[in-house]
Amino acid sequence: MQEHLEHENGAGVLVSKEGKRWYQKFPDPMVLIFYILILAGFLTWVVPKGAYETELVDGRQRVVADSFHYLEDHNTGYSIGGAINQLFDLFVAIPQGLVQSGQYLFIVFIAGGLFNILYRSHALENLVGTAVKRIGLSRGNLLIWLATYLYGLFGISVGYENNIALVPVALLVSSALGYTNLVGACIAIGGIGIGFTLSPINPYTVGVAQSIAGLPIFSGGLLRFAMAFVALSLLAWYITTFVAPRHSARKGEGDAGALSKKIEDYRLSSRDLGIISVFFLGIVVIAGCSYLAGTGTLGRGWYIKEITAVFILMSIVIAAICRIAPDRYVAHMVEGASRVTGGALVIGLAASIKVVLEDGQIIYTIVNTLNLALDVMPESLIAVGISVIQGVINLFIPSGSGQALVTMPVLIPLADLVGITYQVMILAFQVGDGLTNMIVPTSGGTLAMLALARVGYSDWLKVIFPLVALIYALSWAFIMLAQWLQWS
Repeated sequence: MQEHLEHENGAGVLVSKEGKRWYQKFPDPMVLIFYILILAGFLTWVVPKGAYETELVDGRQRVVADSFHYLEDHNTGYSIGGAINQLFDLFVAIPQGLVQSGQYLFIVFIAGGLFNILYRSHALENLVGTAVKRIGLSRGNLLIWLATYLYGLFGISVGYENNIALVPVALLVSSALGYTNLVGACIAIGGIGIGFTLSPINPYTVGVAQSIAGLPIFSGGLLRFAMAFVALSLLAWYITTFVAPRHSARKGEGDAGALSKKIEDYRLSSRDLGIISVFFLGIVVIAGCSYLAGTGTLGRGWYIKEITAVFILMSIVIAAICRIAPDRYVAHMVEGASRVTGGALVIGLAASIKVVLEDGQIIYTIVNTLNLALDVMPESLIAVGISVIQGVINLFIPSGSGQALVTMPVLIPLADLVGITYQVMILAFQVGDGLTNMIVPTSGGTLAMLALARVGYSDWLKVIFPLVALIYALSWAFIMLAQWLQWS
């Protein structure tokens, strides 16, 4: 008799292990991330410590090119006591990671509560159900394509983490079409991720990198927009051709965003319109303030804490429209938060990887070593190599603006030496930094979105990794074309 086993993934969803091949048997997300944590701890033993000198330019700390130097390691020699201390520090890094990633944990909890109230109001469900009824279930692939472009537009114009609130809406779309949460996650996270990666108006990557290079801010937007459109089209094709047919809700897979009635029974009431208006007004506020903050015109910071505050305000106003008593409001928020606890804890565990690497002072040594690898590449492939190297660096420095501040002062002089235009160099950086956001376990925004989607990290990797490889290949074609045209 064939053995049948079930386990809960990081999102708390039962997943069958029956009949899986060896390459499909990913460990639980927390186990997978813990393995990476152990690897990071091992690297701190074998990789020498290093640092760059920094300088303050226009109010930002920027790395000085050619300033890398090794640091004196006072922990020379190996002893049993030292090994035990370092092993213990590995476990101390876990609560430190939970503390450092607190803003991501709390936005997941608050967003979980907000969407529990929205689900109970049925307003978004009625909106999606009515839209599907108008378009028709027989044209489900068209709806997936339109939703993918829409999420891509949000990624282009709003950012990455700033779109966390929109993820559960895609779950309703996928559920209405008879698919699982994984399909909705591909639409939302894939669309937002690709849009953010190739955005011509991304203030965090393009804006910072172009300011360092001395280029007009957001110049060269036409090629980037063309790349984004083609990549989003590839994503929509990939979802409708490979993902959706294999992840039907009728096969018994996890379906947290299921609709509660038949498509033909859906209609919008005036109360639904009021709730939807509040929700999208909140999204507009987040989008506008995020963009203004990114360009430096808002006059204050605007990121996860501020977005979380908007979520709280949205939940209170929606609860008032629904006439939910304060005690019931708190109960609904706690219930919603409890459903995403597993995914939130994955974020904290992943953050401990960065803690270990920072405490070991080896991040800049790794960055410098990867940059030195460019010296042995043919000039025609240097821009492609940079996109790969930036993708690896993104595991250690997941912040787009932070990565630009660290690596662009090194890459801009390199561009002059090898005859690559600054725009091509920035495009290679942009591709490498952005695409791997969707797969690296240190990307708090991705893990937060997966937590809300109730999709396990390992399940996500199996589906999204082939797509990331395809988008990389597409991007390399554009990069080589831009290099051949000497795009400036």
